[in-house]
Amino acid sequence: MMFVLDTNVVIYLQKGLLLESLPIAHYAISVITEIELRAYPGITVIQEQWLKRFVNDVQVINLTDSIKEQTIKLRKERLLKLPDAIVCATALLEQAVLLTNDKKLHEINGLQCRALELRI
Repeated sequence: MMFVLDTNVVIYLQKGLLLESLPIAHYAISVITEIELRAYPGITVIQEQWLKRFVNDVQVINLTDSIKEQTIKLRKERLLKLPDAIVCATALLEQAVLLTNDKKLHEINGLQCRALELRI
């Protein structure tokens, strides 16, 4: 099984906020997730080093023409923010489960989503 990780899930993972470990599987992120994570305001050197190791351990999926077209469709139909539309299009076209705690993404037809429990 393949999972695409939304930006929020990677942040929760880095901060140790996930209640359970991620299952053993193939993981990927969209290139937009990598950009969002590495450009996060106030990122520390230690966090940046963790992110570099993390990005090396997962598949980073670049924008393709198919992802671009699916992103445009999602933006028009669902009025999603551009990063969300790119992540969703990536998961749809990879036929992967999107791990995200963004509830509005769980409403997209055809997109398999799973939320993760957090330590509170």
